[in-house]
Amino acid sequence: MAEQDKKNQNRPISVEDSHANCYYANFCRVTGSPEELIIDFGLNSQPMGANDKPIDINQRVVLNFYTAKRLLHALHVSVQRHEEVFGNIETDIQKRVVHKEGAST
Repeated sequence: MAEQDKKNQNRPISVEDSHANCYYANFCRVTGSPEELIIDFGLNSQPMGANDKPIDINQRVVLNFYTAKRLLHALHVSVQRHEEVFGNIETDIQKRVVHKEGAST
């Protein structure tokens, strides 16, 4: 029985994604409850400046904590592999700004 369970774990999962929608987001917010996480995705049209209008949330994903932990691991592995090839991803936008020589601040 244990041998059969091990075989089932290693079998690839088949998915049907022909009806999947694709969206772009540069903003996310995570909230939740003791039973689930709620992840909202949206587009922040002014990521560098003061945004005087609210960010439109276009997608919401609700996950239980087991799925959230699997997602966390998958994202961690994917980002780690990307950084191994392309270098560190700096998430602080102020550290990514390139200052030109002779420009006044």
